[in-house]
Amino acid sequence: MQNLTVKKYQSNYHSIWNAFVLKNNSATFLFDRGFMEYHSDRFQDFSLMVYKEDELIAIMPANIKDNVLYSHQGLTYGGLILDKTYEKKVIVAIYEVLIAFLNKHGIKALRIKSLPEFYDHTVHNTNKILKDNFKATVYQRHKVLSIDYGLPFTIHKTKLKNYRKNQNKGFVIQDNNGFDIFWNHVLIPRLKLKHKTKPVHTLEEIELLHHRFPNHIKQYNIFLNDEILAGITIFDKGSIVKSQYGATTERGEKTRALEYLFLYLTYKFKEEGKQFFSMGTVSDNSNQLGYNPGLLKQKEELGCHIYAQEFLLIEAQ
Repeated sequence: MQNLTVKKYQSNYHSIWNAFVLKNNSATFLFDRGFMEYHSDRFQDFSLMVYKEDELIAIMPANIKDNVLYSHQGLTYGGLILDKTYEKKVIVAIYEVLIAFLNKHGIKALRIKSLPEFYDHTVHNTNKILKDNFKATVYQRHKVLSIDYGLPFTIHKTKLKNYRKNQNKGFVIQDNNGFDIFWNHVLIPRLKLKHKTKPVHTLEEIELLHHRFPNHIKQYNIFLNDEILAGITIFDKGSIVKSQYGATTERGEKTRALEYLFLYLTYKFKEEGKQFFSMGTVSDNSNQLGYNPGLLKQKEELGCHIYAQEFLLIEAQ
């Protein structure tokens, strides 16, 4: 492919970038500038745009740190987002001009956080091209758990039994986007107690993002006798929905409230015609296996299958 050029994203390209994201099947609202820039104070943006003559054919949400370009560290996934499926020689040509651009700007390496396999069926082939043609190495591989609604349900029989039994318990599920009660009474206390950590998003940040993307960021909370027991924050990406946060109180754990809410949403999203319900990764660097086997078992028993997400390193010089 001839006449390829690379431009660094600038604020005056805002509408062009977002128009590309809006019409692209692989791009989700996480690549919208309104989402990417909520934490612009934490990352030095160095997003790239690839043109064929005057036509924008690819974007890469990215930030730069210590002369290394990252497919954005503030996003769950990223990499090069193409406007359509291209054959191998075109992908090679695009990456050649990208790497030449990085060399010109003194950037020594590119770290790519690929889309999980079920987001884009071409990811595996693209990653193979990078390994074969640009000596890309896999420096990390995540197990991402997701329900594929195109396959028969594989929910564990015990989970189903408990779900049916608990339908008469008196649970009340609210979808009125009560982020504050979930953050302050469930998520923050639970993460502090169990993991001595905090949510990636503050309450103010998640409420800001919900205001910007009300159809994409949703909160479901489950109550018993007016007491909140658990909640799940959903990022709705169209055909794919993802549980961004899920947490329960101690009483909620005893009553299986979070499990009940997950199964309730599993059936709800199937009825809505979703293709995948992602429950995120089970990666755990503190475990010698690299993942949490207990969490893996829980998500598989909820009906999830394992998909790979590869993190690639390309030396630019």
